[in-house]
Amino acid sequence: MKKIITLVLFLSFGIVSAQHDFSGKVVDAEKHPLPGVNVVVKGTDKGTTTDFDGLFSIEVADENSVLKFSMVGFETQEISGGKDILVTMIPKSSVLSEVVLVGSRNPRRTKLETPVPVDVVTVSDVKLEIPQTTINDMLTYLVPSFNSNRQSASDGTEHIDPASLRGLGPDQTLVLVNGKRRHTTSLVNNQQTVGHGSVGTDLSAIPSSAVERIEVLRDGASAQYGSDAIAGVINIVLKKTVGLEASATYGVTSEGDGETINVNLNYGTEIGNDGVLNLSAEFNDRKSTNRSGHHDLIIYDQSEWDNWFAYPFANDGAKEIDDQLIAEAGLTRDDFNFHVGDAAIKNAQFFYNLSLPTSENGEFYSSGGINIRKGTGYGFRRLPSEWHVLEIFPNGFQPELKSDILDLSLITGYKTMVGEWYFDISNTAGGNSFDYGVNNTVNDALGADSPTSFDAGGHAFFQNTMNLDVSKYNEEILNGLNTALGAEFRYEKYAIGAGEYGSYYEDGANSFPGFSPDNEVSESRTSVAAYADLELNVSESFMVGAAGRFENFSDFGSTLNGKLSSRLKLGDMFALRGSVSTGFRAPSLHQKYFNNITSDIVDGVMVNNGTFRNDSNVANQLGINELKEETSVNMSIGLTANISDNFNVTLDAYNIDIDDRIIYTGSLGNDVWGDPEENIQAIFESLGLNVQAARFFTNAVNTSTQGIDLVANYKWEFENSKIDFSLLYNYNETEVDDKLNNIPADFIGQEDVYFGAQEKSLIETNFPKNKAIFTIDYSGDKLGVMLRNTYWGEVTRDGSPWGVSQKHDGKIVTDLSASYKFTDQLSFVLGASNLFDVYPDEQVYENSYFKVFPYAPVQMGTTGAYYFGRITFKL
Repeated sequence: MKKIITLVLFLSFGIVSAQHDFSGKVVDAEKHPLPGVNVVVKGTDKGTTTDFDGLFSIEVADENSVLKFSMVGFETQEISGGKDILVTMIPKSSVLSEVVLVGSRNPRRTKLETPVPVDVVTVSDVKLEIPQTTINDMLTYLVPSFNSNRQSASDGTEHIDPASLRGLGPDQTLVLVNGKRRHTTSLVNNQQTVGHGSVGTDLSAIPSSAVERIEVLRDGASAQYGSDAIAGVINIVLKKTVGLEASATYGVTSEGDGETINVNLNYGTEIGNDGVLNLSAEFNDRKSTNRSGHHDLIIYDQSEWDNWFAYPFANDGAKEIDDQLIAEAGLTRDDFNFHVGDAAIKNAQFFYNLSLPTSENGEFYSSGGINIRKGTGYGFRRLPSEWHVLEIFPNGFQPELKSDILDLSLITGYKTMVGEWYFDISNTAGGNSFDYGVNNTVNDALGADSPTSFDAGGHAFFQNTMNLDVSKYNEEILNGLNTALGAEFRYEKYAIGAGEYGSYYEDGANSFPGFSPDNEVSESRTSVAAYADLELNVSESFMVGAAGRFENFSDFGSTLNGKLSSRLKLGDMFALRGSVSTGFRAPSLHQKYFNNITSDIVDGVMVNNGTFRNDSNVANQLGINELKEETSVNMSIGLTANISDNFNVTLDAYNIDIDDRIIYTGSLGNDVWGDPEENIQAIFESLGLNVQAARFFTNAVNTSTQGIDLVANYKWEFENSKIDFSLLYNYNETEVDDKLNNIPADFIGQEDVYFGAQEKSLIETNFPKNKAIFTIDYSGDKLGVMLRNTYWGEVTRDGSPWGVSQKHDGKIVTDLSASYKFTDQLSFVLGASNLFDVYPDEQVYENSYFKVFPYAPVQMGTTGAYYFGRITFKL
């Protein structure tokens, strides 16, 4: 017996002594640690993963064992084991193999492996050669389903460009930064522009020099990410690179205006062994453009000719008299042209991104920044024939709208592993304030004593979001189950502040009456949410996903949404994918509480037009319903083809049905031609309101959107160079149901005022149904050439009731740039955007405001050709 025990102990010691500890660290090409890399002993099922510091340790029976390292987006490597080995993972050659953060909470998914379509724009690469410098402009020319147009003579919307994904409203796309919800602006678009009545996110408040890549999820995702994600999600991923990069760009339009200077600096440095701090500073100065037409309005008063002031000549001899009066003043008719075009904008921006490991499994992270914007836009010119305090401005005046915008954001968080669970707790705070000034104007009610500049007040929005996210990937359940759970608490506050007395007294400052104390607002709300998101790899070829989210808002109640998704591989090259989901968008605080009084001229008569809160007495008297959430049903189906590492194609079709979309009504109280509706006017009088028309935000329409997205990329590689070809295409069509929802009894028969043809066209036909982008990009050791043609399909604008419906034909815009690397550190680019100076079709006379606006702000906009040069230094 004693001998047997001795033999057992000997054999056991032999087995134990045969175990070997292999350990090391896995990093990327820039020597940053890579967490989550799979480490498997070749020929066995024994394995582990790297921690947050990229470290691993594993016991093996044979000292000659080989370790296999694999991770999505990187080449698989096999390395002989040992202690303290360093493994550098090499990215796959395909540009479509990026791991994405949106569309799936499984950290192992690339954009071709997600069950829903995701575009990845590597800003850090393309920004060196393309003409565009802001995120809004970049995405417009790199993602066909994304559109952003600069507006003119549209108050605050001139200063923050509205943007759209899949033809839906700016507030129906959720924006994230490093995967965390970003705040919206404080601006309501209320000037018959893109996104009329909506509140968007100012993408251009984030400097492009701070951005590594942008992920565009083109699918409904409210069940995963919450309110606003009806059209999709845009996730901006900030840089974590180490080194120095500086760039300066100068550009000007073919008309000699719109001069642009952009200077940016990005610097990244290591902190400790594995921490990274990346800093970006950027300054952009864009001068205004003017594309005004030579109008035929009456310049000087000719009331004896029985003409309404400022209207075109109606009698023989009237123009000759006007020309004589202009000559006597020592002026020409051109001195009375309007200023129509892009506003002048100055941006000063600073952003940072910090990653700081605190332990073997823990990491503190933080990011954020500040954007300071000063802008000058232009209202309608006041002609002397309109009799605005001629003692001060005998020849009329061109009002200027000044903007003072401050945008702040801060993300802080900590992530760690607890057992096999990944924990991420974070807080995201952000706000936007927008203050107005009006220059070169008067308040008619103050007469000759009127100032010519006013502080007109402003508005502000603040949002704070707390998140707890936990996830776990279990390889033992079928072919792998990713489980993600989370909770969110959000606080929002909206405020309006009054301007100085003269800005709002009686009729207020011309062009932009200031906010009065009666308009002041300070309102807030909270929301609480919980979600679950599961993805199961049933087999190597088939995955299914399910997500659900419950959210409760303090001001309108609860909503529950769900999503199902799936992906099926068809051999090595092809896969089918699809999803169906419900979604929602909570009414913004802006839409609930924005209110002001403006003055308009209707048939030569000054009328006061009020926007009233949804909970006001006048809203209650007129039967305007309380705001509730918009709801949606999204469906998509797609095919992906990974023909080779150099050739990939995706094709996706989608349908988005939205019920109870929030609109901004027309001017209620008058018929479509501006004649008073006596029953409505009586209500105004009974409430003591000094207005002749009222507007509200209300859930009024249902819409249906269908479309197709095509993305094809091919890379042709040579020994020391390559050519990238890409073809991107989007077809998108939105229809508004004929029947309006929740229309009050007093407005039955006035549907064309409540929600008119012009407002309908802004939703249905203002964006191109077809948009295609074809790019050829050559990259050599020294020389690079980029040629891009963008096709903007036809759009239709409706100028009702005073104008007509007009179709604007499709156009092709060509961008061309050539770059040269003098050294590895220094490069130079010359190029042009809209090389052949293409404009939208000229507007017909009825839509041009008597020739003042020769072009509508559609398709590629009204800037024309833009030529630029850029110098970049890297270290």
